[in-house]
Amino acid sequence: MENIIIRNIEEKDIPSVVDIQIDGWRNAYKGIIDDNFLNSMNRNERIEKRKKDYKENGFIVAELNNQVVGFCRYIDNNKFTPNISDIDCELLAIYVKPDLKYNGIGTKLFQFVVNEFKNKNRTKMILWCLKENDPSKKFYTKMGGKIIEEREFEIGGKNYYEVGFIYNI
Repeated sequence: MENIIIRNIEEKDIPSVVDIQIDGWRNAYKGIIDDNFLNSMNRNERIEKRKKDYKENGFIVAELNNQVVGFCRYIDNNKFTPNISDIDCELLAIYVKPDLKYNGIGTKLFQFVVNEFKNKNRTKMILWCLKENDPSKKFYTKMGGKIIEEREFEIGGKNYYEVGFIYNI
């Protein structure tokens, strides 16, 4: 997919981003996250939330033929993983439309973020992935990550485990 454009999110992209996230969760997390939670994801609520945070730094989309087909959020600090002191940046979310996975879109998003961090002189990135999400874990390993930690977290009143991948940038 040579024609992928990576760019900063715009307000008009928010509904597409939300649709990709909801479809992504329902596709990737079926059998992992409780079905009641997955089925109750409210599109309008998520759109309103994204309208509040889309202007934050580190929110990009992948565009193909004038359509948003993926997105990524990242921060250049360790705000969400302060217990690991040498982390200085984090990839918070990376999503690709389920029917377009395995076409290089996720790789382009990932590489864009790594280049952004390099330009900001960051050296160690972390990202978190559901422990049972084997396809994503394979991708993160292929991109050079090593699992360094596991932690418990809560979604919809139930506890799950995620693993942290570390990257030397």
